[in-house]
Amino acid sequence: MSLIYEVNLEVNDSIVAHFSDWLTNHIQEMLKFEGFNSAQWYSRQNLDEENHNPVQLWTIHYQLSDREAYEHYILNHAESMRTDGLNRFGGQFQAYRRLLYRESTYAL
Repeated sequence: MSLIYEVNLEVNDSIVAHFSDWLTNHIQEMLKFEGFNSAQWYSRQNLDEENHNPVQLWTIHYQLSDREAYEHYILNHAESMRTDGLNRFGGQFQAYRRLLYRESTYAL
């Protein structure tokens, strides 16, 4: 069963350029972990979410092969990957994470 590991970010406008550079590299590092097959980076609009803060809203979707890949990441890599961002940009961004399990796929 494939699943999506979703990371929602709120990044202060003052660090967007530096954070974007770091995030590009961070995503490439994440894709080196076993079971992390691809990633998509989405922008979200502040007005759509009634967010009036001076932040950039992004969502990253990591396509994982299975739950075991996620659990391996959490046990072995998550702390160091998250700490890197906190050490560089602590207090200037927020991250919210969740897993999405595919129920069905529809197409025309």
